[in-house]
Amino acid sequence: MQSCEISADSTDDPLSSGLRRKRQPRIVVIGAGLAGLSAAKALLESGFTDVTVLEATDRIGGRVQSVQLGHATFELGATWIHGSHGNPVYHLAEDNGLLEETTDSERSVGRISLYSKNGVAYHLTNNGQRIPKDVVEEFSDLYNEVYNLTQEFFQRGKPVNAESQNSVGVFTRDVVRKRVKADPDDTEAVKRLKLAMIQQYLKVESCESSSHSMDEVSLSEFGEWTEIPGAHHVIPCGFIKIVEILARSIPKSVIQLRKPVKCIHWNQSVSKEIERVADHNSDLPEENKGSNVFVECEDCEFIPADHVIVTVSLGVLKKRHESLFHPRLPEEKVMAIEKLGINTTDKIFLEFEEPFWSSECNSIQFVWEDEAESESLTYPEELWYKKICSFDVLYPPERYGHVLSGWICGEEALIMEKCDDETVAETCTEMLRKFTGNPNIPKPRRILRSSWGSNPYFRGSYSYTQVGSSGADVEKLAKPLPYAESSKTPPMQVMFSGEATHRKYYSTTHGAVLSGQREAARLIEMYQDLLQ
Repeated sequence: MQSCEISADSTDDPLSSGLRRKRQPRIVVIGAGLAGLSAAKALLESGFTDVTVLEATDRIGGRVQSVQLGHATFELGATWIHGSHGNPVYHLAEDNGLLEETTDSERSVGRISLYSKNGVAYHLTNNGQRIPKDVVEEFSDLYNEVYNLTQEFFQRGKPVNAESQNSVGVFTRDVVRKRVKADPDDTEAVKRLKLAMIQQYLKVESCESSSHSMDEVSLSEFGEWTEIPGAHHVIPCGFIKIVEILARSIPKSVIQLRKPVKCIHWNQSVSKEIERVADHNSDLPEENKGSNVFVECEDCEFIPADHVIVTVSLGVLKKRHESLFHPRLPEEKVMAIEKLGINTTDKIFLEFEEPFWSSECNSIQFVWEDEAESESLTYPEELWYKKICSFDVLYPPERYGHVLSGWICGEEALIMEKCDDETVAETCTEMLRKFTGNPNIPKPRRILRSSWGSNPYFRGSYSYTQVGSSGADVEKLAKPLPYAESSKTPPMQVMFSGEATHRKYYSTTHGAVLSGQREAARLIEMYQDLLQ
């Protein structure tokens, strides 16, 4: 049976002897993703010397995961740098020469799309027919016009009517459907195609929002997410290079891998068991027995701290907040965690010997004609594949080979994650044969896919403002604990970082980086006299 131990500060460090006013605070960062690494980097560069980063997995990067296959790098997680002007991730990439090989198709101006700007998107029906380009363009113009309307409810303070149920999906489907049906110039056949395209576009939108359905995304708050001006960029050598740049100035001894956290004991609420162990630990300095926070790890080690920066995903907080914090979180923070949304967006990479698609095709968009009048985007378990919205052609082929990248989100993504590679490859091949009308498409030579939803250390891809939540909930999630400030209660014992804690830039890599820097700045300001 594993014995528990409590970490002691080194007695060689003169700043670690006793609770002197001038000793360095002990700071523990939970998570070595972009937020955690950004926080640790900022703290160390400001003069803090007692910083520890605990990472549950065997790698750094969090939801950035670049996989090398042959000469190509594939992104299972974060792919795009969203905007350039003032974006810290863009500046890291640009300053370190990571964008020198970025092609025009990997540099997008305007609203981001899941697929390449190089070429034409092929919208195919389940009857094996391609929807005419002019019909697609007409529908796309209409959809984008309505999409812009969804932004106005927050940005212009427009009231939300009861019919929309404060839902982006319900509002969009209703408005677009009414306009399509009222168009006097379209035949009934064209109208039916456009009605079916509504669901396909909403699936794409769900993948971008990482929601199960756009019905779950708040209409009144949708416009608060802020887009940084400038082009969006892909990093050809891998987004993981950003992670490596952030980690470059962090000593290897600071980051502990394979170190999952079981519980954060805060507000001097250390259990009697910990104190019993402490009383029998002759090596433990007296100061550790009165620590504000103890981080209890799964390997039974207890790490004392003055401040803990929690960077775990919203999905992990939803699943584990009751057991992860002792005492439990204040009701206000629990409500924020429960109100805000997070779900899964997964990628499915299929590599083929030769392309079966034309050279102008940049993506294959799946339009199910039987969904023209559908309301829900939830499918029976055996029909999980109907949630795949598209396959993008990775470009240029000289870099990636002949590879398609599929997108699936929500509960159906979780079902996909449970399937083996053979089943997913076979199912995707059958879909491609069905929609292209080409029964001779071979099975892919290789498959690679993500599994963010079922991974216990992520439990989702990124956050969104769910119906019933608001930006105020993001602020509540980010607020340090304890709330009450008094001379008897040490401040900022438990702090919160990560993309879900950034009100304007949630769901983005720059939101994660900025949130880590934000929490570090709180401590830098608090200890500015000590650091001078």
